Amino acid sequence: MVEQQKIDIPELKDLTIDNITENVNLINSQAPDARLKYVLERLVSHLHDFARETRLSTQEWHAGIEFLTAVGKKCTDVRQEFILLSDTLGLSLLVDSIDHPKPPASTEGTVLGPYHTHDAPHHDSLGHSISGDPEGEPLLCLCTVKTTTGKPISNAKIDIWETDSKGSYDVQYETYSGDNPDGRAVLRSDDEGVFWFKAIVPVPYKIPDDGPVGKMLRQLGRHPWRPSHMHFMFEKEGYDHLITALYLRGDPYETSDAVFGVKESLIIDLGTVTPEQAKKYDVKEGAKLLTYDFVLVTDEETKNLRDEEAKKAMKALGRDNMAIIAGLPVPDVD
Repeated sequence: MVEQQKIDIPELKDLTIDNITENVNLINSQAPDARLKYVLERLVSHLHDFARETRLSTQEWHAGIEFLTAVGKKCTDVRQEFILLSDTLGLSLLVDSIDHPKPPASTEGTVLGPYHTHDAPHHDSLGHSISGDPEGEPLLCLCTVKTTTGKPISNAKIDIWETDSKGSYDVQYETYSGDNPDGRAVLRSDDEGVFWFKAIVPVPYKIPDDGPVGKMLRQLGRHPWRPSHMHFMFEKEGYDHLITALYLRGDPYETSDAVFGVKESLIIDLGTVTPEQAKKYDVKEGAKLLTYDFVLVTDEETKNLRDEEAKKAMKALGRDNMAIIAGLPVPDVD
C-alpha cells in the first residue's frame, strides 16, 4: 500500500457562488513563493469576477476551452499562435510597457510579434543588405544608438527583421529552412554608436488569419492588417533590453494596427538619399532613406522607474500593504 504524504491544507467551507473565490485563494495561500501566491490570488479573483459579472454559461466556457486548445494546436516551431492571441488582445504591449518603462526622450518599446527567429545571419561589418527580394523598393537605413545623455553606445547587438515586398516573412514560405533566412540580420554598432544597412521599404501585411485568432478577429468585425514597419531588438550589457519597431507615417493601417503596436514616437517619415550619401554608401541617388536615433535606458534607470511606477499603481488600487521587490509587488508580511 502506497503511503500518502500528509499535506496540511486549510479546511474548505460549504462552497457557493459567493464564497468559492475566497476558498480557492485560501487553499492556495500556503504557497512559499510570495509573488506566485499574489499572482494566483489576483488571477483567481479576476477570473471568478469575470464569470460572475458575465453570468458565464457552461456552453460558453467549453467554447473558450476549445478555442484555447485550438490555439495551442496551431503553434509550431516557426509560428506562435499564443503570442498572436496576446498581441491581438493588447496584452503583449501592456506587459512590455509595464516591465520596460521608458523615461522621456528614450526609445519606446513595442510588440515582438510571432515571427522573430534566431536564424538571422550575424554580420561583423556594416552595410550589408538584409533583403534578397529583387521586387522590393531599395531602402538605405542610417541609425545611431545612444544613452539618455547622448553618449554613443558601441558594440550594441541589433537584431533586425522585416517582411518581403509581398508582406510575408521568410518563415511563412514552405521553402524556408534555418539555412536560408531573408529579411533578417544581426549587426553591431560601431565606436560612434552608428549602424547602417540596406533593406527594402516595409509594406503593410496581414497577420496569419487562417487559425483560431483569425476566426476570432472576424467574429469581432476586426481586420488582420498591420501597418508598414521594421523590427529592431537591442541588447547591451548594463542596458534594458529593447524590443521596438519603426512605422511609416501615412500607412492606411497606422491607426488600426491589429496588434496595437504603433506608438506616436515610433512613426517616421522616409527621406531621400542625397548625392553625397549615394556615393558614400554605394546606393542610388534619390532612393528611400530611413534615419533614426535610438536611445537605450540603463538597467538601473529602468529598475528605479519600474519600482516607482509599481508603487504608484499599488497606491491607486488601495493596496498600501505591498512591498516592491525587483519591480514586482508582493504582500508585505513584515
